[in-house]
Formats: sequence, structure tokens, C-alpha cells
Amino acid sequence: MVFLGEAPGADEDEQGKPFVGRSGQLVTDIITKGMKLRREDVYIMNILRCRPPQNRNPLPVEAAACREYLDAQLAIIQPKFICCLGTVAAQNLLGVDAAIGTLRGRMIDFEGKRVLCTYHPAYLLRNPSAKRYVWDDIKILMADMGLPVE
Repeated sequence: MVFLGEAPGADEDEQGKPFVGRSGQLVTDIITKGMKLRREDVYIMNILRCRPPQNRNPLPVEAAACREYLDAQLAIIQPKFICCLGTVAAQNLLGVDAAIGTLRGRMIDFEGKRVLCTYHPAYLLRNPSAKRYVWDDIKILMADMGLPVE
């Protein structure tokens, strides 16, 4: 199981680990409280290896420069499931231009993997009412994984 984000933020740059700030706490809650897994049981990574200036969305050339590394990581990990956190991660992994609102809510077959796309945790910090949509998405993922859904 892989959770895929877009790029490291300031906290991630400082600590050298993905999703460790406020957004990271939401990801941890999804994994531990929602899915009943340990954070150590999943792999968390980003499409970019470094933080873009002013924390802006990655440019296509930046994502392309890191794609070989992303593909190599996925080849090593060989996940059966990937959860794309946000538009940038989803579009870059899947090679599509669709908005997250049209990608979320269903499992997508991609190169032999099952992919679920949902809102980025930073979006949830700004829009707490969207948490219910993420929970609905995670329940779809859990059912597909064969995990009990409460």
C-alpha cells in the first residue's frame, strides 16, 4: 500500500520524511484510526523529491525530472494499492488532466495496480467539511483491499 503526495512541505524538508506536519497527522489518522493499520505498514512518498519554491504546485518539467525515480520506487515496492493524495499526485501518476473531483470515489486500474484518488490533506485543513468525502473514498479502498469497513 502506497500513499502518494505531490512534494515535500517545509516540515518534510526539515525532517526528511513525507507527511509529518499537520497534513501528515491527517494521513496518520486515516491509516491508524480509519484503516486500522500502522503507519509503518504502508509506504508514503511524493512525486517530487524536493519542495518547489514558495511551495507552489510542481511544474510538469519538475515532475518529469522525478518520474524515473518514482517509477523505480514503485517497481521496488510493487504495491497492489496506491492512494493518490490530491490532484497533483493523481494527474502525475496517471498521466491525466482530470480534476480530483472527477477522479475520486472509485478505484482505477493502472499498470496492474489499484489506485484510489482523494483530496489532499492540506485541502482538508482548509475545508474540513470535505473530510467526509475522503472517508467515503477510504472506505472504497478498504473494501477493495479486503479490510473490514466499519
